[in-house]
This record gives sequence, structure tokens and C-alpha cells, in this order.
Amino acid sequence: MKAIIATQFGGPEVLNYTEIEITSIKPSQVLIKVEKTSVNFADIKTRYGKKGGGKVPFVPGLDAAGVIESVGSEVQRFKVGQRVVAFPANGSYAEYVVAEETLTFALPDRIGFETAAACPTVSFLAYKLLADIARIEKGETVLIHSAAGGVGTTAIQLAKLLGAGKVIGTVGNEVKASVALEAGADHVICYETEDFATQVNELTDGKGINIILDSVAGWVSEKSLECLALYGRLVHFGNSSGIAGNFKTSELHSSCRSILGFSLGTTRKLNPQILEDTAQHVFEYLANGSLQIKIGHTFPLKDAALAHELIESRLNKGKVLLDVTN
Repeated sequence: MKAIIATQFGGPEVLNYTEIEITSIKPSQVLIKVEKTSVNFADIKTRYGKKGGGKVPFVPGLDAAGVIESVGSEVQRFKVGQRVVAFPANGSYAEYVVAEETLTFALPDRIGFETAAACPTVSFLAYKLLADIARIEKGETVLIHSAAGGVGTTAIQLAKLLGAGKVIGTVGNEVKASVALEAGADHVICYETEDFATQVNELTDGKGINIILDSVAGWVSEKSLECLALYGRLVHFGNSSGIAGNFKTSELHSSCRSILGFSLGTTRKLNPQILEDTAQHVFEYLANGSLQIKIGHTFPLKDAALAHELIESRLNKGKVLLDVTN
């Protein structure tokens, strides 16, 4: 089968379009013929060797959408020919992928493969952050850092669907503000040119924000406490800045505020069964059209390096997909 292989750590040029063997499935796994797969920022970090202690060579990619080709002897929920999305065991930039039954999810007929490929990482993550980790309540205010990205634009929509009273986004570049506004943010602040904490406090009449979703870390995380309300929850799920943030315990107990952490990658490895409920909620929103995943660009599989270059340029607007059938 055709696949993309990273032969070493480095720039997009290390991604090679080549022929490899189809992996044999274990009794608990399914083999999926891939239609489309998405490109996530985590793929860039993995390619540079900055994520998860990976080894080369490897097939990049976190998620895929396609049709089941064969099932293992212990698989009970799936059959050949069924449409699914999955988090594959060994990368997704390939014509065929292998996934555990627990990390494979039946795809409703009303959801096309393009939307399906764009959704798993960003929508599963955004839903978990808001519904299960932050435990959003109706009328609460939400601040989303990096609001113009795939997770950010999805989280804006889901926050509204889950009952948020006001959603504020931050972006690192003013050019991206329109993307977050189009996704439904009530206000957007550029944290590189404005004091976002002061602005948020003004927008909430001095009460502060109930929930903050933070994937930036560093000073952005630290500054976030200046606008986190009493009983507020700061949910940390990434470190795109590459710098750790520091907090004082005295900033938490008397204010009844919480700092919570979540990793979709850790959950896939250690607690995958909890994602089935997440998938059902997300698919319902996608099927009825209330959640929209914006797709910016689609490349053929052989041009994965170009897709990586686009994401690294920070000029992409919406999800970037790879079409495996093209």
C-alpha cells in the first residue's frame, strides 16, 4: 500500500511517499481502507521529534475516516463494509490503517467522509474539555485561547451548544480574529497586542471568566489567572509556546478556583472506552448540522509535505485534510 513515511526527524522534506506492507491485525483490531485523514499540529511536533519519544521511521497521523476491510476474531461491534472514524495504532497517512476496536467509532450515514476525517481530534478533544473536564453549566462564560485553530473554532461552537452565556476568544495574530468571530465567538482579543486579562474582566463586568481553555502555556497560562472568576476552571491541554507556566497554590484555595489538565493522547492510550460517549454526542451535533468543522485545504496523500508546510506557516484557515483516494 501507499503511505507517507518519516525516515528521520526534521522538516517537511523528511516525509516520503512510498510503498509499505499492510499491517496484520490482532484479534482486537480492525483493518480500515482510508478515505481521508487529517493533518494536526501534533503531527508537526512528532515529525520534529518533539512529542512522545517517537522513533523513526514512522507513519504520521492521528485519525482517519474510511471503511472497514476486515475485523479481528474478538471484534464484536463492527463488520466489513462499515463506515467508521478511528485513531489508528500506527499512524494514519496511509491507504490502510489498523485500529483497536475501542478506538474505532461507527459513522452515521449523514456525515460525509470529509467532515468525518476533520472531526475526531478537534471535536472529541473540545467536547471532553468543556463537558467532562470543565463541566460547563448553562450561562457560564468561556475564554478560549488560540481560538482560530481547529480545536478553538470547534470549542467555540460546542461551548454555545452546551449553554455558554458568552464566549471570548484570543488569537496571536489580529488577522485570525475574523476566523474566531465566524465560528461564533462574541468577542476576540489579540493577546500579542492587548492585555487580554484586563479586556476579559471588562467584558465580564469585573466578575472574570468561568472556564478558560488553554493550549498555549507559559505567560498566557499565568496571565489567565488574572481573569479567572471565583470557582472558575482553567483547563490546560497543550503547550504550543514551548514554555511552562507557573502557578502559586495561594492563587487557588481561597478563590475556589481549579487548574485541570487533559490529554487526548493519554486518554486514547489509557482510558479509550470513555471516548465512545464523546463520539455519540459529537456525531449527533455533526449529523444535525449544529456543529460545523471548517475545512480549509485538501491535499492528495502524496503531497503531505505541502500540507505540513501550510500548517507550519500558520496561514491555514480551517482543517487540513489528506485525500488518500486521490
